[in-house]
Amino acid sequence: MRNLFWIAATAALMLDGAGAAAAELPAYEVMGFPITQHQVAVVGSAYVQERSPTPTLTLEGMPASPHQVTVLTPRPRMTAEQIADRLTKAKLTIDGRTGTQR
Repeated sequence: MRNLFWIAATAALMLDGAGAAAAELPAYEVMGFPITQHQVAVVGSAYVQERSPTPTLTLEGMPASPHQVTVLTPRPRMTAEQIADRLTKAKLTIDGRTGTQR
């Protein structure tokens, strides 16, 4: 009975390790877009890369795509001086009328 316990425990440990090896199938991407193995077979393997199992790009600790990072990153604010300079180059004043007098 004691030997049966050790055999069962050893078998459980061996099977646990075997299941972890095939737990996740590889994922592929083309220029940042996900692609399936079937699509690779149909379209061809040019520019195909294996996708990283963990996200490499994050924003505040959350996984994000390059587009999401670009959209969610705050834009620099313009100062009043920069706004006035742009309006002067466009020949406008702050109230919206043209700067030239008739």
